[in-house]
Amino acid sequence: MTATSPRLKHEVKDLALAALGRQRIEWAGREMPVLRQIRDRFAQEKPFANIRLVACCHVTTETANLAIALKAGGADAVLIASNPLSTQDDVAACLVADYDIPVFAIKGEDNETYNRHVQIALDHRPNIIIDDGCDVVATLVQQRQHQLADLIGTTEETTTGIVRLRSMLKDGVLTFPAINVNDADTKHFFDNRYGTGQSTLDGIIRATNVLLAGKTLVVAGYGWCGKGTAMRAGGLGANVIVTEIDPIKAIEAVMDGFRVLPMAEAARVGDLFVTVTGNKHVIRAEHFDVMKDGAIVCNSGHFDIEIDLKALGAKAKDVKTVRPFTQEYLLQNGKSVIVLGEGRLINLTAAEGHPSAVMDMSFANQAMGCEYLVKNKGKLEPGIHSIPTEVDQEIARLKLQAMGIAIDTLTQDQIDYTNSWSSGT
Repeated sequence: MTATSPRLKHEVKDLALAALGRQRIEWAGREMPVLRQIRDRFAQEKPFANIRLVACCHVTTETANLAIALKAGGADAVLIASNPLSTQDDVAACLVADYDIPVFAIKGEDNETYNRHVQIALDHRPNIIIDDGCDVVATLVQQRQHQLADLIGTTEETTTGIVRLRSMLKDGVLTFPAINVNDADTKHFFDNRYGTGQSTLDGIIRATNVLLAGKTLVVAGYGWCGKGTAMRAGGLGANVIVTEIDPIKAIEAVMDGFRVLPMAEAARVGDLFVTVTGNKHVIRAEHFDVMKDGAIVCNSGHFDIEIDLKALGAKAKDVKTVRPFTQEYLLQNGKSVIVLGEGRLINLTAAEGHPSAVMDMSFANQAMGCEYLVKNKGKLEPGIHSIPTEVDQEIARLKLQAMGIAIDTLTQDQIDYTNSWSSGT
């Protein structure tokens, strides 16, 4: 941990890691052409001049490219980790040493440190908050009402965070505009499905080196993250079972070719379990009781509450680390359950998170969502707002352009037809 002045300016593991971090940040940047174009525009237009900005995100190479773009746009930015195990320490060091961005993030930080970093971020008196799970916003509302006057708005890119914001709106405490980045088409169709799908299995394989082909893999939740995980697992030869509470999503899973079972039944036959619901205690005590000996359990939802680890711990007579990010709970019934990444996001605890190419669009949404808030300061009603359709489509257009892909446009005759009610058969 390092401090550069009497007032703490950063808290990272080791600034000596900066050189490696810079190499990795630049490598990720090669796959993020949309964000690069936005950064170049921001550098000219300075949309965030005199704006204090706090970002609570997974501190990865992709996030670093977002932070660099925001600073290029004039933002006075502070970055903290949104998850205790998701920080890449070399990246955090580089942002401090090479870009002079205050970062408070250490991989493996305990909850006390994590909460202290949230308070440090709020000490910055942010005008804009980029949140990943809604912890900073919730803490602001609960503990620092006097700072709400400083806040222009917030952006949120996780399903978990949007659930919390909707609850805040229902309770009448969301008194400022929040941009729902998570539901932008160029975010959830791609980041959640292809990003989570690939990176979740990457994390599982790095942590365990198990062969997925032939395994029975249970995916809890068939939202976009669950769809991606199931699709990628099936592609690697796993026999995929889906558990759901939503009948429409359950039908969709069936028609996509997957078995659908209640968790009580799936728990008996699964070799490996992945939770991606955004809810708590999806896998509980009664499920651990019936699992196979050596069943592997992990989570790819935002918080570490989807697996009831407290209940599992109460059933264990011993817990031992058998590989990095891999703990074996030896149960009193003689069987064992393997937990990956302490129940936290397996794709970031044991792997590197989403590939840069897909985060290019997600972070383009974050950057342009922040710009939209600033440009519309005082004009947006309190509540949850979608990314404007024209912004969503512009990000998709830029991505296609960067990929060298052209698409058709409507002819004037087609435009006239779609705008007319009188034409028919």
